[in-house]
Amino acid sequence: MSHPDLATRIRRLEDREAIRELVGRYGYVIDNRDLDGVAEIFCADAVLESQDGIMDARGREAIIELYKGRFAALGPTFHYTHDHAIALDDRDPDVATGVIASHAEVMRNGEAMLAAIRYFDEYRREDGRWRFAKRSLAFFYYTPATQYIDTMTSTLRQRAYGDQRPADWPETLATWKRYKDLEAGH
Repeated sequence: MSHPDLATRIRRLEDREAIRELVGRYGYVIDNRDLDGVAEIFCADAVLESQDGIMDARGREAIIELYKGRFAALGPTFHYTHDHAIALDDRDPDVATGVIASHAEVMRNGEAMLAAIRYFDEYRREDGRWRFAKRSLAFFYYTPATQYIDTMTSTLRQRAYGDQRPADWPETLATWKRYKDLEAGH
């Protein structure tokens, strides 16, 4: 087994830190309604999507237009990230992936809402900077704050659009299903 040299190890640490800063910056540019900042953090050919299909934009300009529409429905927002797992590509030093646990507090159409999100990211170094090549959102819940307790006792935790829809996870995950089968004695 070969071990990377010191310069490679330092570059990989710097890359991880740059990706962490990119993820942190996302929340700030979204909360600040900084459309120039949005343009800076996404690759020219980036994809932004949500598992529920509501968000689906391909290319930097389409992503900016998507956010303009989202911002029109939103008042103040506060996005914050938690744990972040980054995997650097061993074959291509300009490619990485990541999964982020996150929450958001938003005003949507005049109603306070809470969201728990997992971001599934692909990162690429473009023009010497790490940017999002793909960002996919999956929701554990997206609910009016007044319905939080009821939401947490239901599988219908997507409530941002005036109805109740199934959550994107964890019920859809293979590991969750296996655990539930074991728990039920199957």
